[in-house]
Amino acid sequence: MEAMLFEKSGQPLNMVHRPQPKPGPNQLLLDVLACGVCRTDLHIIDSELSHPNLPLVIGHEIVARVAALGQDVKGFFVGQRVGVPWVGKTCGVCKFCLSSRENICDQPQFTGYDIDGGYATQTVANAEFCFPLSECGLSNEELAPLLCAGVIGWRSLKLAGEGRRIGIYGFGAAAHIIIQVALHQGREVYAFTRKNDDAGQEYARQLGAVWAGSSDELPPHLLDAALIFAPTGELVPLALKASDKGATIVCGGIHMSDIPTFPYSSLWQERSIKSVANLTREDAAEFLALASRIPIRTKVKIYTLDDANSALDDLRHGRFHGAAVLSMA
Repeated sequence: MEAMLFEKSGQPLNMVHRPQPKPGPNQLLLDVLACGVCRTDLHIIDSELSHPNLPLVIGHEIVARVAALGQDVKGFFVGQRVGVPWVGKTCGVCKFCLSSRENICDQPQFTGYDIDGGYATQTVANAEFCFPLSECGLSNEELAPLLCAGVIGWRSLKLAGEGRRIGIYGFGAAAHIIIQVALHQGREVYAFTRKNDDAGQEYARQLGAVWAGSSDELPPHLLDAALIFAPTGELVPLALKASDKGATIVCGGIHMSDIPTFPYSSLWQERSIKSVANLTREDAAEFLALASRIPIRTKVKIYTLDDANSALDDLRHGRFHGAAVLSMA
């Protein structure tokens, strides 16, 4: 098998040849078809998530075909198309797992962080955290962003509550998916981008945003909730300023720069700030079913496996709209 290996922070990924992995008990051997390039991957290689299990194959938006079943695997078959997300394993016995909060398990393992992920032609994964993917009209590459950007966007939207006017800060992979869900639910979406990002704002309007502007602007109406997908702490006070009484601000990323101080009056009148941590299998099952019904359509920029470093650099500098995906086809 071929893999792009992450060995040291500050260095590019290296293409290596490795023996075919063997599935252990309750694992699947997978032929990787496509793997999304997520901003979390940048946080890992930039040491903002500081304890990756090096050397490491990153990547956690995996679309694959089952190549072999490990011992005791049930419910899957060879040739089946499956998806593998960020959460790769949980302990199942801590108070969080036992209260339907496995996303904040005390002893989790994450795909492409603790265990090898999808920047490779093959990988193994815990069968309990693999999801059958229906033949929903999306290509492997179009499906890949649903496995993290889509599911995390869905969890963020659920935490935002039932408000009608939703602001989205950072119009990348998660935003271009979750705006489709919000509009399907009959909500209004207000898009906030980098300053002078006229192309990004136009893209948001094309997707159905009723208004689009830069992140330091105020929308024409106060927001009932805001989703922050950009990893920029200074957006939190700006979102509070743009929000109505009782609004919820949801920080959807795994990493964010420090939040500046802000006056209590910005938070007063029962505004709240929440963070999203990872995902549950229930989130994934809900979202994948909903994505098929709507149906969600993703915009992807496709790269080959050996061009993963270019994909990461393009993501870092915002050189595309939608999501980047590595294709093994």
